[in-house]
Amino acid sequence: MAISLSYLVRETGSNLRRNLLMTAAAVLTVAVSLSLVGTALLVKQSVSKATLRWEGGVELSIFMRPDAAKTQLDAVDAELAAMPQVRSKTFVDQKASHEEFKRMFANSPEMADTVVPEDLPPSYRVVPQSPEQVEVIGRRFEERMDDPNDPSGLHDVVYAKDTIERLVDVTSFLQRLLYGIAGVLLLSSALLILNTIRMAIFSRRREVAVMKLVGATNWFIRVPFMLEGLIQGLIGAAVAFAVVAVGSNVATNAMQRDTSSLFRDFVITTSDVYGTGLFILLVGAGVGAIGSAIAVSRFLDA
Repeated sequence: MAISLSYLVRETGSNLRRNLLMTAAAVLTVAVSLSLVGTALLVKQSVSKATLRWEGGVELSIFMRPDAAKTQLDAVDAELAAMPQVRSKTFVDQKASHEEFKRMFANSPEMADTVVPEDLPPSYRVVPQSPEQVEVIGRRFEERMDDPNDPSGLHDVVYAKDTIERLVDVTSFLQRLLYGIAGVLLLSSALLILNTIRMAIFSRRREVAVMKLVGATNWFIRVPFMLEGLIQGLIGAAVAFAVVAVGSNVATNAMQRDTSSLFRDFVITTSDVYGTGLFILLVGAGVGAIGSAIAVSRFLDA
C-alpha cells in the first residue's frame, strides 16, 4: 500500500494535536538537553583555540616588588634582554597594572576603588624562544627570590602554563558534567517521545486494527508515528540551536569587552556555532526517530 505525502502530513499533524501536552514536554526536554550539549561543545572548541593562542603568547610573568627602585627594574630589564632564551619582553608599570586591575574587577567597583597604583607590582611579561625554555627563564629568577639578601627587588614568578592547565582542568570537568546531565536528559527525551507515540497509537488502536484488517502494511501504519517523533526531536533541537546561538553571541560580546588577556582569547566563530547547530539537529532527529521507532515496533509486534 503506497504512502502519499498528504496522508503523512494529515496523520502526523493529527497525532501532534491529540497529544499536545506530552509533545510539549518532550520538545522542552530535548531542547534543554541539547542546549547543554551545544554549550559543552562550544566551550571545548573555544578553550582549544585559546590554548593554541596562549602557546605563542606570554608564557611567564616576573613581578617586582611595588617599591622596587628604577635601578632594580633596569637591572632585570637588562638581564632579560641579554638572555638568549627570551624572544620578547614587555614591561607593565604600576599604572598599567592598575588599569588591568580595574578592568578585571569592573563589576566590583568597591574592590577596584580600594586599590591605588602604588599598591600593585610592576611586572615583565616574557615570551621565550620556545615553550620548553620557559622553565629555564623562570628558575633563574625564582632561585634569587629565595635569597633574603637578593637586592634585585623580585617578588614573584607566575607561569601562564600553570594558569592554563588549571583552566583546562576546570573546563574539562564542566564539560563532563554538562555531558552527563545532557545524557540523562536525552534519555528522558527519548522515553517521553516513546510514551507520547505509544499514547497516540493506543488512542487510535481500533483504527490501526481496522487498517491492518484491510491490508495496510506495518510500514504504512508505522511511518506517520515515526515522523511524529522525528518532528518532536527536530523542534526541540531547533529551539536548542537558537538558545546556543544567542548565548554564544552574548558570551562572545562580553568576552571581547573584557580586555584582560585571558578572556579576550576565547573566540567562538560563526562556523563553530553552525557546525554545533547541525550536530544538535542531527542528534535531535535521531533521538526522536529512535524513541518513536521503538514505540511503534513494540505495538505492532505485540
